[in-house]
Amino acid sequence: MVALLALVPLGYVATYVVVIGPVELWHLLVRPRIGELLTNTLTLTASCMAATALLGVVLAVLVERTDLPGRRAWHGLLVAPLAVPAFVNGYAWVSLDRSVHGFGGAFAVVTLSYYPLVYLPVVAMLRRLDPALEESAWSLGHSRARTLATVVLPQLRPALLGGALLVGLHLLAEFGALSLLRFPTFTTAIYDQYGSTFNGAAATAMAGVLVLLCLVLLLAELRLRGDRRYARIGRGAARTSVPLGLGAWRWPLLATLAGVVVLAVGVPAFSLVRWLVVGTSTEFPLGDLTEALASTVVLALLGALATTVAAVPVVWLAVRHRGRVSTLIERSTYVANALPGIVVGLALVVASLRLVPPVYQTATLLVAAYAILFLPRAVVTVRAGLEQAPAVLDDVAHSLGTGPLETARRVTLPLIAPSLGAGAALVFLAISTELTATLMLSPIGTRTLATEFWSASSELRYGAAAPYALLLVLVSIPATVLLMRQERLSLQEAMP
Repeated sequence: MVALLALVPLGYVATYVVVIGPVELWHLLVRPRIGELLTNTLTLTASCMAATALLGVVLAVLVERTDLPGRRAWHGLLVAPLAVPAFVNGYAWVSLDRSVHGFGGAFAVVTLSYYPLVYLPVVAMLRRLDPALEESAWSLGHSRARTLATVVLPQLRPALLGGALLVGLHLLAEFGALSLLRFPTFTTAIYDQYGSTFNGAAATAMAGVLVLLCLVLLLAELRLRGDRRYARIGRGAARTSVPLGLGAWRWPLLATLAGVVVLAVGVPAFSLVRWLVVGTSTEFPLGDLTEALASTVVLALLGALATTVAAVPVVWLAVRHRGRVSTLIERSTYVANALPGIVVGLALVVASLRLVPPVYQTATLLVAAYAILFLPRAVVTVRAGLEQAPAVLDDVAHSLGTGPLETARRVTLPLIAPSLGAGAALVFLAISTELTATLMLSPIGTRTLATEFWSASSELRYGAAAPYALLLVLVSIPATVLLMRQERLSLQEAMP
């Protein structure tokens, strides 16, 4: 049922591609403009996936495996960009310096916004690794660098690949930041088509290309991940790994970390404060702000709960009952994440009007759209936790007469509780900043912080947009703190 819901947008695109016909579809796809959009999309996606993977792993290793001063404080600062939506980050840079645009601006802003999607799961896995593995390698004469490459990094593969996959899928569907930074991709072109001429044929053809790119990403990640299992039965050593001394590299690395934090968090904060103070259009309509804030929080909580609950059976099948069918079900939940919100919204409008008219223009349909769009965030995070929960513990519980549901409640769910919390927090962050599906599917009169911010910023009223952007950041902070707290709980549970 979850997979069928997630595949509704794909069915919508496939149906309209068939209606268009092969001849017209070919003419729509061989235009020079399509080649330019394909080049831009592939270049930006590949570059940002590589950059976020490298940055996320390097920062995680520095925080978790070195004697870096103030590691807990640095960890909090490095996670903080999650509280700044990508389009708010883009707004901050563009409103301060109009020269920040094109590929360079998009690459920098998106990398700074999305690297925590790799950093967080890598940190979580580093904290759960048994230090005895590294110590065994050292006793065999391996250097720290060789141990990192041959022992630690292979253990990080699920987190690294899952985080990079999320970055790639988000980039395929990113609109707000890329529109502000004036870097055209398939997503921005689809919005232009629907917004200017409502050219369904051209927009649907480009959506079909995005689906194919998504499938390529999914197959590549599946091939690289392999079938290796990462769970262990014992808790491992009751101690942390011996930190690597940085020596003379300490100050240059501290300066690098400070630079990342300033660019990812400091610039947006400075921009918001500046426009709140000097913006000619700045105003604080308390009634509108309160209404938008309440709608955002309620919808984000409902969506996060529904999405996380939907992710559990999918992950359970994929990890506990590996096979072609379970893998196909899991992979199907990722497809819609590569589609722009407007395509998902249109698909649900058509499906609801034809199949279940009563849910049209209701919060139920909007929550379903959130579940379709952000299910991969929950699936990736929950899977990372279930991968490290040994299946043999379930078998032991069954041998003692405990039923499947009771085993799940008493054995498995406590083990993956931190991952469930982290997945819900990630989905909450995504929903609170979602724009286009909310505009299309929300009940009449519903306004959120993201929609109000976009309305003001698209009209270049930076001062009027600043209060909504500030509230977006403030709403995101509790979920970001929850992510950090769940990581600490995960670390405590990993130690006897």
